[in-house]
Amino acid sequence: MLRAAEQVAPAEPRAARLRRLLRDMFRLAIERSHMRVALVGLAFVGVFGAISTKLLMTAIFGEPPSQEHRAAATASTAFRPDIVDRNGEILATDIRTVSVFAEPGNIYDKDEAVELLTAVLPELNASELRTKLTQKPGKKGVGFVWVKRELTPKQQAEVHRLGIPGIGFLPDHKRVYPNGFAAAHILGATNLDGVGIAGIEKYIDSTGLQALNSAGLVAKQADLKPVQLSLDLRAQFAVRDELAKGIEHFKAKAGASMILDVRTGEVIALVSMPDFDPNDPKDALSPDRINRMNVGVYEMGSTFKAMTLAMALDSGKYNVNSTFDTRGGVLNWGRQKIHEYHGTNRVITMPEVFTHSSNIGSAKMALGVGVPGHKAFLKRMGLTDRLRTELPESAAPIVPQRWTEINTITIAFGHGIAVAPLQAAAAVGAIVNGGELITPTFLKASADDVRAHATRVLSPQTSEAMRYIMRLNAAEGSAKKASVPYYFVGGKTGTAEKVIGGRYNKNRLFTTFMAAAPMNDPKYLFVTIMDEPQGLPESGGYATAAWNSGVVTGKVIERVAPILGLPPQFEPPVRPFPLMVKLNAYHVNQLGGP
Repeated sequence: MLRAAEQVAPAEPRAARLRRLLRDMFRLAIERSHMRVALVGLAFVGVFGAISTKLLMTAIFGEPPSQEHRAAATASTAFRPDIVDRNGEILATDIRTVSVFAEPGNIYDKDEAVELLTAVLPELNASELRTKLTQKPGKKGVGFVWVKRELTPKQQAEVHRLGIPGIGFLPDHKRVYPNGFAAAHILGATNLDGVGIAGIEKYIDSTGLQALNSAGLVAKQADLKPVQLSLDLRAQFAVRDELAKGIEHFKAKAGASMILDVRTGEVIALVSMPDFDPNDPKDALSPDRINRMNVGVYEMGSTFKAMTLAMALDSGKYNVNSTFDTRGGVLNWGRQKIHEYHGTNRVITMPEVFTHSSNIGSAKMALGVGVPGHKAFLKRMGLTDRLRTELPESAAPIVPQRWTEINTITIAFGHGIAVAPLQAAAAVGAIVNGGELITPTFLKASADDVRAHATRVLSPQTSEAMRYIMRLNAAEGSAKKASVPYYFVGGKTGTAEKVIGGRYNKNRLFTTFMAAAPMNDPKYLFVTIMDEPQGLPESGGYATAAWNSGVVTGKVIERVAPILGLPPQFEPPVRPFPLMVKLNAYHVNQLGGP
């Protein structure tokens, strides 16, 4: 007992010391109390400030991103550069938006969530949303699914007011095209993840944009240099307007029109109709909304006679004063009979082959050059291989597998070979620009840069002869409909019968018109095509190219020439074709002036 008492006794002083220590701890000296109160106050402010900030961020953007959220955010916030026209006008840009996501593991009443979400976002499919919100058996974690991408501010506010647990928002970007249908086939479109799926948008991704974003080297859109196209938005609107009027007036199934700078290869405007709005690109999947200038391939009809005459002149076997016998109006070749459309039944000069669109004269020229020479020339002009431009979409030409003399005869006047109209335009551009083939480009370029990569395919003398012949055709031949006064236009029509069920159908036509201006020093090539235009009373029932594609091309030239700074020539150009004058070419003294 004594030992137990001795062991308990020392505990008394320890308890006393503890009480004294506690009293001293809470005994505040007046001179130290203000500092301690201030420190405690700051601590409270910091804690509650952090909590308030956290609550505010959660209310706006939801819970902190998980690994799945981070992956989604990386995909959804990839920056894309602006796309602008040659004058700096915006064609495509990004705007900030948000997307709403769901964490199925945190949603307790999925039926209620589906009912509430579809009430404020009626475009959602209730059945699909319910499937999304139903987690697969055995799946761990809260999960992550998109509910809807690219919400408007009003939609975000309405979803936020629902207060559904497991529903949150992530910052996103939406690609917008402020000019709607304008240049749709050139710009293409992006998907919901901001990845280019067609046109220039897809081309931009091929230049390494996705790699830059993935590497975190793009912090904001301003870090990316705008992509400047060769298009002139003013001309683009004008061309689309005139083409739409023409398609409606001539009751055509479809059509396309373009302007090409023959000195640089820049595409100044390109429209294919029916077209689509890249802001809502689902219509782009329709088969009738292809880019007819680049993806469609067609027999180009008599516009191919420009290639045939250029080939004949450049071969050295013919000159501008060569003559061809077309008497009888029929060329018999084996079992085949080649007929004239508007036969003259006489011997005609080379320029008359063009102005009268003589099939027989063209065929005789091509036969004179020969099958190997003909094939080699068309390959040199880029007409037997697929045309590659910045646009990912293109089509390979359709050429004869076995190329014989009858193929050369029909191809000489534009049948038996199908090419993209943009290909044919590039070849005609080379014919009129002095003889240099330049691959068309949809990016703004300088003449010096482009010419460094140009390929000479014709002599300057051949080019001058062809400019003279094309101008003569506008003055007194089939190109009169596009001969806009004061712009010294030259051109060629082309009418091809469509192949239906393996046979040519004379009632279903594909018409083309190509015109360049001014022919003494060409700057622009204007091209219009129409699919199955109809004959009208004003045309006497004819549906050939001069009466529809030619008319539309003339209206385009008249409207856009001032926009593009193409000056009118109120006085006839002085000696526009000096070599032709020296050779005393057919009717050369009648050319010049308005």
